[in-house]
Amino acid sequence: MVAKKKVVKKATVKLAPAVPESPAALPTPAKKASVGLVKKSAVKKPATPAAKKPATPAAKKTKPTVTKKGTPSAAASKKKPVPTPEEDTEFASGRKRKLPLGDEADSSDDEQLDLPPPVKKGAASGKVVKKSALPDPSDDDEILPDDFPDADDDDETSSSDDSGEDADGMMEIERRSIKLIKKKAQENKLAEEELELNVKSDSKFELPSVEDVEEELKAVPNLENIKERMLDVIQVLGDFANRREEGKSRSTYTDILSKDLCAYYGYNEFLMEKFMQLIPNYSELIEFLDANEVPRPITIRANPLKTRRGELAKTLIGRGMNVDPAAKWTKVGLVVYDSQVPVGATPEYLAGHYIVQGLCSLLPVMALAPQPNERVLDMCSAPGGKTTHIAALMRNTGVLFANDANAYRCKAIIGNCHRMGVNNCIVTNLDGSEYSNIQPQSFDRILLDAPCSGTGVIWKDKSVKTSKDPEDIKERYTMQRKLLLAAIDALNATSKTGGYVVYSTCSVLVEENEAVVQWALDKRDVKLVESGLELGVDGFTKYRHHRFHPTMNLSKRYYPHVHNIDGFFVAKLKKMSNKKFDKKEQPEEQNDDEDAKPTPSAPRTVKPNNKKLAQRFKNKLASNNTTSE
Repeated sequence: MVAKKKVVKKATVKLAPAVPESPAALPTPAKKASVGLVKKSAVKKPATPAAKKPATPAAKKTKPTVTKKGTPSAAASKKKPVPTPEEDTEFASGRKRKLPLGDEADSSDDEQLDLPPPVKKGAASGKVVKKSALPDPSDDDEILPDDFPDADDDDETSSSDDSGEDADGMMEIERRSIKLIKKKAQENKLAEEELELNVKSDSKFELPSVEDVEEELKAVPNLENIKERMLDVIQVLGDFANRREEGKSRSTYTDILSKDLCAYYGYNEFLMEKFMQLIPNYSELIEFLDANEVPRPITIRANPLKTRRGELAKTLIGRGMNVDPAAKWTKVGLVVYDSQVPVGATPEYLAGHYIVQGLCSLLPVMALAPQPNERVLDMCSAPGGKTTHIAALMRNTGVLFANDANAYRCKAIIGNCHRMGVNNCIVTNLDGSEYSNIQPQSFDRILLDAPCSGTGVIWKDKSVKTSKDPEDIKERYTMQRKLLLAAIDALNATSKTGGYVVYSTCSVLVEENEAVVQWALDKRDVKLVESGLELGVDGFTKYRHHRFHPTMNLSKRYYPHVHNIDGFFVAKLKKMSNKKFDKKEQPEEQNDDEDAKPTPSAPRTVKPNNKKLAQRFKNKLASNNTTSE
């Protein structure tokens, strides 16, 4: 198309010297129109002899000449000369089509005005003839896309608009767009190839010494340099055998990576070491740490006691909230993308139609699956989101005990129960471990959302990054073990519908999750069962030097960078009997080899208790004295 434009421009330049000086030699506007029509239909019908020209002034005035801009231009036509036969032949040779010349065009003006519109295919060759290949000698400018008029002009104008199409029916703007798309795709391909070359390059990263890194971090750290060094170290650790630096061990790389991660994300070395042990894939570890910096989406739970999720969604959308169903695995959750009104101050919220609650808090209640007319205990229930969810699943039947050791937080439980329309709940302010003494073996189901370190909800409390140490973690899992054993003791193993306890935490540390459940398996006659949750990652059966029970994979783990919810752990236990024993004394149940004979235990030597004997002797002596008197 570009070459054709250049030929047109060249031909018009050559026509300039051939302009006749006399006004009689110039064609009239009508003749100019006829010349253009003859050129379009020259292949269809040959030119008529000059002797048959019955030109009349009236016929010439019936159809005025229209330029490409859509306005008559008699003055402009005087500036456009008719090409000489030699120039016209040279011009038409590039189009493989001979145009009528001189007198032949003048002699057929009137007849050509009555011809039908030209067709795209030639009569002789049958090939497609491009309209843009027919130059208009009345225009000495280069053909540009702006020269094509709108579609509401006359016939000659619409034919000029069609001249912008190619043989394949594409417009010029479409061809340019395709070229840009191909160019962009080529650039993206080259960028990907360059990235692959950089990854596969043989250049080795020069690791600085630990002392140099510590000196750098003491000053104001440059986060860009730290992040670049972290990525380089992760690449080296990913292909350590080929990328390692001579004389540098793997521990040296991991030590420097740990220091950089602590400086970049603001953690202490203890907690960062725990995370590096938990997620040994350091690329995934970066995703986990990044996800801890991002707040989770705001989610609400519809209250089935007062409304349905669909009706609630319509009402909230009418109030200016942009809500959608939270996930496929929940029938009551809604995610709030944005809101023009406060989420916790709408009339629906005050009427108890919904409660602001994280999606992770729905998981333990779904695993517990309480049934109507049961006795259920929520051992650590504040602020009442899970308690009201349990009451809704129980349909306000049975008895629900909501306990919390913090008296101030118990007020929140009472307020939410009143607002959500719960009337089968008893709120208590006790230590959870006391329930095993107050009401032993009296509950069908128990939910223990134990207090934890909060390593799964760091985005809520940034102080977790620096406040955790080994003593704090030990204190936490000691309390969790105590509460879980108390919950098992308060559970009724002979319940017809229940006998289940669900243990959950908002922590991702193994010491607070799998290790605590393993402690309960060793101390009580319970077993792990399916939680009924489709979402989540299986719990650890092997973790470093720890070896847990094979059924530990029935528990579920949740990570913020994988599931876009808070870090969480859920395990469901069923109480088999009300016995209390140490399972280490009964290896037959845990022994995989059925044919193996149990080894006889050594005889136990019972040492007499001297204090008890002395007390018994005194009591007996006193009784004898009283009888003798």
